[in-house]
Amino acid sequence: MPTYENPVTDAAEAYEALRGLAHATRSWDEPAETYRVIGEVVASIRCLGQVLDQLAGVHLRHQDQVSTDDGDRAAGAVAALSAADGFHQAAVLLDQGHDHLNAAFVQSGKIVWHPQPATTERWISVVFLQGDEADRPLRILGELGHVDAVDYLAQWDYGDETTDAAMENGYVYDEPGEGTNDRVMRSGDYALVVNPHIGYVSLLRRHTTTEPDQTETPGPVQGGPQLLVSYSSPNAPKPAVAPRQSQGSWFEPAAIATLKQSGRLSL
Repeated sequence: MPTYENPVTDAAEAYEALRGLAHATRSWDEPAETYRVIGEVVASIRCLGQVLDQLAGVHLRHQDQVSTDDGDRAAGAVAALSAADGFHQAAVLLDQGHDHLNAAFVQSGKIVWHPQPATTERWISVVFLQGDEADRPLRILGELGHVDAVDYLAQWDYGDETTDAAMENGYVYDEPGEGTNDRVMRSGDYALVVNPHIGYVSLLRRHTTTEPDQTETPGPVQGGPQLLVSYSSPNAPKPAVAPRQSQGSWFEPAAIATLKQSGRLSL
């Protein structure tokens, strides 16, 4: 939570929040939520510009209290002036970025997001490390957390090549971490699976496939059962009228039936 009083603590909080946002925006379950996120980012950019201007002011107001590492006060004052100028220039660029971002925010507000077609979600294996090979990612996990461990293992992800290899070899799963003692940690479209008892670490990536559209009515199938068709609409094709069949016996030869119809054969 922000303190509103301690700039060091609040700066650390802001960094962690932005770092989390950078990872959270790797994937979106609801694209319509981007509008709210953009609004928050616009406000954050405005606040960050204010921070830079205030940092510049601190360096300018306290030039008489600074020196370099070797005690040169004049050089220290020059460095403070240069730093203040850099902060000011960065704030100006942020103002320009804020204007562009705000314009994009307005355009995004005009968008109506429609539901996406149904998809099937599976998980494909990116890399599996065990024994000595798992030591480094496990150390990163312990020291820096699962997000950095995922970033390290993601270097083995070659996109479509990795997907094709997983499909071909059957390394596709309904859920990550199906083992009894598996520990699963997610970051964006990735899932980190660790099993401390066996000593392995695995990275999987979410893979979605679009289900075929089932809303269209299929036409008649040649050689199979014919579907019923309604001809009631004005523009619908009308069925061909079959010629009326004679009322002769089913076992009567066709030639005799023809003579009867022409009147050349009387009974």
